[in-house]
Amino acid sequence: MNTATPPTGRYRWIVCALLFFATTINYIDRQILSLIKPILDEQLHWTDSEFGMVNSAFQGAYGLSLLFFGWFADRFGTKIGYAVSIAAWSVMAMAHALVGSVSGFLAARIGLGLGEGGNFPSAIKAVAQWFPQKERALATSIFNSGSNVGAIIAPAIVPWIALTWGWHMAFVVAGVAGLVWLLAWIPLYDVPEKSAKLGRAELEYIESDREPPSAALSWGSLLRHRQTWSFLVAKFITDPVWWFFLIWLPDFFKKTYQLDIKKSWDKLVAIYAIITVLSIVGGWITGYLAKQGWSVTRARKTGMALFALCVVPVMFATQVNVWPAVLLIALAGSAHQAWSANLFTTVSDMFPKSAVASVTGLGGLAGAIGGIIFPLYCGHVLDHYKAVGQESSAYTQLLLICAFSYLITFAIHHLLAPKFERFELGEK
Repeated sequence: MNTATPPTGRYRWIVCALLFFATTINYIDRQILSLIKPILDEQLHWTDSEFGMVNSAFQGAYGLSLLFFGWFADRFGTKIGYAVSIAAWSVMAMAHALVGSVSGFLAARIGLGLGEGGNFPSAIKAVAQWFPQKERALATSIFNSGSNVGAIIAPAIVPWIALTWGWHMAFVVAGVAGLVWLLAWIPLYDVPEKSAKLGRAELEYIESDREPPSAALSWGSLLRHRQTWSFLVAKFITDPVWWFFLIWLPDFFKKTYQLDIKKSWDKLVAIYAIITVLSIVGGWITGYLAKQGWSVTRARKTGMALFALCVVPVMFATQVNVWPAVLLIALAGSAHQAWSANLFTTVSDMFPKSAVASVTGLGGLAGAIGGIIFPLYCGHVLDHYKAVGQESSAYTQLLLICAFSYLITFAIHHLLAPKFERFELGEK
């Protein structure tokens, strides 16, 4: 067990802050389309199935991009990987302002997805490089909470920007924000051993549980291990739930409670504000248990089982008034983010740092495949129930699927990875 005392230096948390802001911008970009959907419904007259198809196309491109950037970050380093990714997605975010048809949005979302895939592989690799094992779950929770902060900021400002200056400007502002972040990333980030801003005591603390360097591994060699599949299966089943919340919540409030974006934005802000706080607590819990002498496996699995149980009540969200529904969705979203932070951390628990970004990229691809399938299914279900005048019943069915996804996943994940500990990559 790593018993090193944390040094007075805290530059690693500045790195974590950079990852947090990148993830915040990333999730603002993702949410804009769902928030302006009511405006585009009137202009494009698209069906829910077409909207689902556009989002599925994004997921497909995003999955391929995750796979590429997982390899790219391992091959060329986190600094270059992140820079290329955010430059690409910022430009493609602004490109949305140039389109005005279903096919145009389809192409723009594919471009955005191809750029955004570098965020999580690069961020997870940076955490593995900059933090000792006992701090990684907390660091991952902090940067991952940027997705919640982005989801808070987006409904608070995107509708206002769209209604004041037009929906095109919302995409332009998001793209510019990414390019501004890039100006901070390039001079501030480097690997710890090359960073002139890092003190010796903090460097020694970061390296206190560092494993010997190892060569990068091929995807094929990684897929031979059940530990890799534990991550892939978990991402495939649970990632679509989070995407469901991001994509469909504005439509959920409109069709279930007859609230347009002018009246539902405060509910969305409340949901993601609660998620932001509780998800960080979720990441802290497993780290706290580990510091109390629990094994990494016991601490992580206890937390993940608890988080899986916390999603179950969301199945009642269509059967209560609007603010109780907000709380149920917020609890489920918080549980997902805490689950996700610990799931990501299991990769660095089990794999050498040279393989972390590649495994994360493979898992992201698996999550994106699930994210391709579920929006198509959601659009089909919504159009079906719309035809018979029972749109709220569609969300009852969809939330029931979300409610039990995590318990099923936990059981499969445990069978594939009973212990979260480093193993020899030659073993299966």
